[in-house]
Amino acid sequence: MSMMDKLKHMLKGHEDQAAKGVDKAGDHVDEKTRSKYTSQVDTAQEKLKEQLGTPESGQDEPPRTY
Repeated sequence: MSMMDKLKHMLKGHEDQAAKGVDKAGDHVDEKTRSKYTSQVDTAQEKLKEQLGTPESGQDEPPRTY
């Protein structure tokens, strides 16, 4: 079992909290680097959220199917 699989299993049911943690960690990195790497940090946050299966900000609702 890979490290990512273990993380996904541990976070099952806590996706919102994981997304908040990813955002908070990115904000901390931005603060420490004085926003020098903001675009790279944002990209890393997005990729990590995709890997963990966390909801993206602004997408609280699943798409509707009619």
